[in-house]
Amino acid sequence: MTTVIEPSPFAQQLRHWRTRRHVSQLDLAIRADTSQRYLSFLEQGRSRPGRTMVVRLAESLGLSLRERNALLLAAGFAPVFPESDLDTAALRPIRAALEGILDGHLPYPAVVTRPYGRLVAANAAFDILTEGASAELITPPINVLRLALHPDGLARRVQNLPEWGRHVTESLRGRAARSPDTRLDEFIAELDSYLPDVIPGPDHLGFAVPLRLSSDDGELRLITTITSFATAVDITLSELHLEAFLPADEQTAEILRRRADQRQAPTN
Repeated sequence: MTTVIEPSPFAQQLRHWRTRRHVSQLDLAIRADTSQRYLSFLEQGRSRPGRTMVVRLAESLGLSLRERNALLLAAGFAPVFPESDLDTAALRPIRAALEGILDGHLPYPAVVTRPYGRLVAANAAFDILTEGASAELITPPINVLRLALHPDGLARRVQNLPEWGRHVTESLRGRAARSPDTRLDEFIAELDSYLPDVIPGPDHLGFAVPLRLSSDDGELRLITTITSFATAVDITLSELHLEAFLPADEQTAEILRRRADQRQAPTN
């Protein structure tokens, strides 16, 4: 009689992530400094890994800290990466540093967000992105992505909404492909519903395009940089993103500098 070994939760998750990352058993074994035979046994549930091996495999697969904790739990080990509240004393120096970075980026807009676009902090120039938006979109808690693409938010002022909007949703879709998340899929579907159809032409090079934004002071052209905290060992910190907007031309830079001067001018 043949004994059938049911794959353990860890074995199932390991195979899931290896397949999702499009990594062969041999490649993963080399990255994790183990043998393909042992890795095969792990995926079949015929061997049980130690905690160090689980951590090595998770790191070799490029899993987020949250996903690494889940893999450890599936293997029967306690999570090793903490998830702190942003208002705790442990992360207070980080909050102060982030606020310094935001202020230092002035006169250009910059925001710090959590997953799904939840706003954590913004500098004073963020007001260029909230002008004319409906009250419900700019009342805390603010979702920056919904604000950007909702018809009652920034979208009504975006001159290249079909292209720029797809740039936003395609970036999220790439994140969802790496780390499947039903909630994120639903959010992407919501954002897609706000966007008009776009048919890429023969010269289409992708949706990474500057934001063309109308304002009372003239049209602004903005490009963005997104920074994540790749070396963080706290889940909360590792999931933060700093998005900084930069002027794509001198007219935009001048408008933003002038707005900053007006904010600082004393009022009678």
